[in-house]
Amino acid sequence: MTDEGCTPSAGEMRMVIGASSLGTIFEWYDFFIWGTLTATGILGRTFFPSGNETLATLLSWATFAVGFGFRPLGAVVFGYLGDRMGRKYTFLVTIAVMGLATAGIGLIPSYQEIGATAPILILALRVAQGLALGGEYGGAAIFVAEHSPEGRAGYHTSFIQASVVGGFILSLAVVLLFKLAAGDVWEAWGWRLPFLFSLVLLAISLWMRFRLSESPVFRAMKAAGETARNPLVESFTYPGNKKRLFVALFGIAAGLTVVWYTAMFSVLAFLSGPMRLDQTAAQLITGAGAVIGTGFFVLFGRLSDKVGRKPPIVIGYALTLALLFPCFYVIGSAANPGLAKAAIRQPVVVAGPNCAYDPFATRQADECGRLLDHLSKLGVSYTTAKAPTVVVTIGGQVVQRNTPAAVEVALKEAGYRFDRIVPAPIDIAMILVAMTVLMALCGATYGPVAALLSEMFPTRIRYSSMSIPYHIGTGYFGGFLPFISQYIVARTGNPYAGLWYTFAVVALALLVTMVGLRETVAIRGRQR
Repeated sequence: MTDEGCTPSAGEMRMVIGASSLGTIFEWYDFFIWGTLTATGILGRTFFPSGNETLATLLSWATFAVGFGFRPLGAVVFGYLGDRMGRKYTFLVTIAVMGLATAGIGLIPSYQEIGATAPILILALRVAQGLALGGEYGGAAIFVAEHSPEGRAGYHTSFIQASVVGGFILSLAVVLLFKLAAGDVWEAWGWRLPFLFSLVLLAISLWMRFRLSESPVFRAMKAAGETARNPLVESFTYPGNKKRLFVALFGIAAGLTVVWYTAMFSVLAFLSGPMRLDQTAAQLITGAGAVIGTGFFVLFGRLSDKVGRKPPIVIGYALTLALLFPCFYVIGSAANPGLAKAAIRQPVVVAGPNCAYDPFATRQADECGRLLDHLSKLGVSYTTAKAPTVVVTIGGQVVQRNTPAAVEVALKEAGYRFDRIVPAPIDIAMILVAMTVLMALCGATYGPVAALLSEMFPTRIRYSSMSIPYHIGTGYFGGFLPFISQYIVARTGNPYAGLWYTFAVVALALLVTMVGLRETVAIRGRQR
């Protein structure tokens, strides 16, 4: 996509891709470290009121979502700066804000020490992270795309896409290493070290990015005096751009992000939550699946240079709808076979006159709600039914006493096991097979996207026009996925029910993409 005569050498291109990708890995590490530790429950216990573990976890995931919620504002602010002042210095600012905010989280005292001030400070720093991330992805993707020679943008920008996975993998690896090094003090304060480690990554990122030169496309545009006066306004007034923004938001950003977050965060929460895997084992398995699947991003990015951007995305969405639930059923049956078999052979039914469970309540309103709350914390699937009085049955057998302790004893007698487990090697292999399928779907829907979005919009408003829909889609549809899916699971008692959110968003994205997306790259002699 570079101007003729401005194409960088192979060595320069490697430097552009390397510096942009490493910076993206580090910045997403900063953002994902919160989600990685939230899945373990440690952040909920530290920064939010105690007394209701489900509520603390939901609040922690809601805080995770807040950062995503402010990504669109960051896209507006930094998109404006990127289109007016240049790509390079804009994402230098974003990475500095991100690194400092992440380190700040590691220094905030607990809720027990400073009360409500703790979650308030956390929210403020998550907002800062969201603003920074709103400017990072678009800057890195456009920077690489505008350096790429014709016919190579899909391949080159796919490394930016893979870097997002790299940030998740790095967050898992750093957590595991510091957890091992901290030993007995991990729960007390050792978990803070991954946040403070962000300062090291920030120093490396700034050093590498300062060595880069500005995008040749932007330099040429600026020299010609063609930069936009107000990129934000032009993004909504440029001919045909409103339709492109709509497709980029609902067809591209919303769909790809729920596929990716489901394959990563939902799997991790599923393994460490309802499936009751050992926390370290769940993190290692999820990290291994991410490593195995990273190559799919580059594969499909490169393939999109040959077959176009649209076919891999459309096919990836369609296959996600077909394979999402089967993949999770495989993961569930392999992760904890005993628990999965017990749920089938000894189903739990809670009946009562008004069986309702409120995950946000510190104390449930009635006896039935308290039983459902206890079952939810245990990760036990259940169904509810109407009855004059509260009755719990396990495999058709009535539990004589309606207390959480009595129900738990009856569950254990029926074959339910609540100890944290490490799956057998053959079961781990099955989990990784299912995760590899999910990661392949991520690669198909995500790998070509940086090139696609860069090509969809005019150069003068590219940073803003690409970043705004991308971060609204990923910020709201994706960022709220863990919270929404965990809420659905808590309300229904079905550990698979949260997947319906992913299914609905992907179905919408498939429809919008099939109808509204026009191919952006020349294929087999056809011009754009």
